[in-house]
Amino acid sequence: MGEVKKIAVIAGDGIGPEVVAEAEKVLKRTEELFGYKFETEHALFGGIAIDKKGTPLPQETLEVCQRADAVLLGAVGGPQWDNNPKELRPETGLLGIRKALGLFSNLRPAVVFDCLKDASTLKPEVLEGTDLMVVRELTGGIYFGEKFRRDTEHGQEAVDTCAYNVKEVERIVTQAFEIAQKRRKKLASVDKANVLETSRLWREVVNEIAPKYPDVELEHVLVDNCAMQLLRRPSSFDVIVTENMFGDILSDEAAMLTGSIGMLSSASLGEGSFGLYEPVHGSAPDIAGQNLANPIATILSVALMFRMTFGYADAADAIESAVASVLNAGHRTSDIAVDKSQAIGTKEMGDLIVAAIQK
Repeated sequence: MGEVKKIAVIAGDGIGPEVVAEAEKVLKRTEELFGYKFETEHALFGGIAIDKKGTPLPQETLEVCQRADAVLLGAVGGPQWDNNPKELRPETGLLGIRKALGLFSNLRPAVVFDCLKDASTLKPEVLEGTDLMVVRELTGGIYFGEKFRRDTEHGQEAVDTCAYNVKEVERIVTQAFEIAQKRRKKLASVDKANVLETSRLWREVVNEIAPKYPDVELEHVLVDNCAMQLLRRPSSFDVIVTENMFGDILSDEAAMLTGSIGMLSSASLGEGSFGLYEPVHGSAPDIAGQNLANPIATILSVALMFRMTFGYADAADAIESAVASVLNAGHRTSDIAVDKSQAIGTKEMGDLIVAAIQK
């Protein structure tokens, strides 16, 4: 009997509860098949937590996460909270939980399923073989630097400061090299070293770390060129590592290669094995409660959790194979269906994937 793994389950807002419910079915199925044991504890977070607890990140929710080995998150946010003050916005809770849990990297895989190549806006032959991972630094850079305004002779001037130190770069780059070692052993480090001092430091640190990983092929790519090459030759990339703002933009671009943001999982990691796993998509309040949401991104987030935090590669492979087999059989939720009248619902997609998971 294996060790019981504790998972904090945060359904969140909008379609979050619906897609998380399907992911929990997958957890139960893998328990039955592989003998793994999971203990789940649910907690409030985001808009629903604002309504019920007066804050997007209640202390008790943080404690549930800190007791866990991993966190499974649905989605947060919605128009009813858009006009709240900053401290009472669901997105503020996301920044808070990342900081409190020490999550400094965001991993976003982008895999193009052969049967969904026609769903992308790019030509199928361009997408052939695309399977990449964006590793984004999550706690530094311009998003977290000093911000202020000042008066000048030309009116107000706004300043956002981009800052990185050696330790911040070392830990994210080291993680990216280690991820590349377990994949196809190719790493693209993305910066703007021809212009930015932070990027020049970034590149220096990458070059200092690279000799420790002689089996990984390193390529330095300027961010504007990377954005172009993601559209021109996406299959040439394996692992992309970059700073916060560049990663924010490039990971969304990579996401759209797959044809639907409803297909994409993500992980936010810190030191050690702990991680927070969530779909890339938002809370989609316009379709919430209608059994229309695509649960695949959340289900694939469970597979990513198994692979990155628990080391359960067999179960992760089984989940990913089940998703592929269901898609290959022609089953589609409305976001990826060519004929919307033939689309199946959230629960039906979840049930099909659960039934397809084999040891």
